[in-house]
Amino acid sequence: MTNAPASEVLSTEQLDRYHSDGYLLIEDAVPPDILGRLREVFDRWTEESRTHEGPYGETIDGRPRFDVEPGHSAGHPGLRRVASPTEVSEDYLAFMRHNIALDATTQVFGQNLRFRESKVNSKLPGTATHLKYHQDLPFGPLTNQDLITVLFLLDDVSDDNGPLEVVPGSHLGPLYDHWHDGVFTGAVSEEVAGWAKARSVTCVGLAGSAYLLNARLLHGSGPNLSTRPRTLFIVQYHAEDAYPLAPNHLPSIHDGEIVRGRSTNRVRCTEWSIDLPQKPTMASFFAQQADPATGAG
Repeated sequence: MTNAPASEVLSTEQLDRYHSDGYLLIEDAVPPDILGRLREVFDRWTEESRTHEGPYGETIDGRPRFDVEPGHSAGHPGLRRVASPTEVSEDYLAFMRHNIALDATTQVFGQNLRFRESKVNSKLPGTATHLKYHQDLPFGPLTNQDLITVLFLLDDVSDDNGPLEVVPGSHLGPLYDHWHDGVFTGAVSEEVAGWAKARSVTCVGLAGSAYLLNARLLHGSGPNLSTRPRTLFIVQYHAEDAYPLAPNHLPSIHDGEIVRGRSTNRVRCTEWSIDLPQKPTMASFFAQQADPATGAG
């Protein structure tokens, strides 16, 4: 459907670092003109949110597409999540299909890749929104584990505006339980989160940078304590021969689209196990972690 990248974009050293640490920074991953368009689209969505009192819009499974912070108002808009932006923006869709991080992912998983899901997460200045420590693979189990998450930085990210916090090398360890007391909380236990926080490092960078994250990597993020926003366009890709074992918690019309290489009509299964997730009923993962008892159904 699409051609393979013309040349390799990651050096052997970068690939080795990704495999050992479970994450990698790619600088200048978003061309300035595209970065400007992605920001403009998000700014329009933010303006539109002023006319709504709570989560609004609709994805293909009926949940709100646009999620807002508690306390959101016309005077102080708090748009914090856009689910599946590729469905409602040609700029986001085109960039999802053609970017240097996708080229890099072919060096990790091979030439044949599918799109899984996308979202925009934004932390506004002074907001308490944060993400508890978790791993991505338990949210979207596949027949094999070749799933990668790419975070495109639409704003400069520093230590004080809610950067991603990752535990280097944790992708080489176990998959942790995200169920607690019979509820899928979307987070690891407090015990695991405690030692993860003590071992974590922050992922900072200039707008236009990107981070590749192994889907087994432990990560979270704190609140935005600065006066600047922190907005990310987050995309997941996986090997073409990895097939989903549970419904996508961020379904879209593009789920499973081949974005590199071709369809092989084969499924590859590897030996691993995890409890199946619950599909959330709330507008976003933020809400689910805050109130897991009602966030999944």
